[in-house]
Amino acid sequence: MTPIPLVRIVKMHFQEDKIEDFATVFEKVQDKIQNFDGCLHLSLYQEANQPHVIFTYSVWRDEEALNAYRHSPFFQDTWKQTKALFADKPAAWSLQKIAGTFPTFP
Repeated sequence: MTPIPLVRIVKMHFQEDKIEDFATVFEKVQDKIQNFDGCLHLSLYQEANQPHVIFTYSVWRDEEALNAYRHSPFFQDTWKQTKALFADKPAAWSLQKIAGTFPTFP
């Protein structure tokens, strides 16, 4: 049985003076996340009217791959660095394909 890809969207609200710090952290870890086993896609989006709000959009092979990443020492270290920059607790959504309606990604 083919695994069902899992889309993960995370909304992060940063302290306004910490956006550049986040950009620095993300630049250092982006390739490692994208090359993590099971990561199919990763992109970042900035809220147009609130530049201190950033969304990550990632696609994972399946929930197991996402959980392996989230429990990895690499994620735990990166999360500590990123979490210190937040203004509020992030919000996250996990989406799975249903009835062939899943959007594609580049």
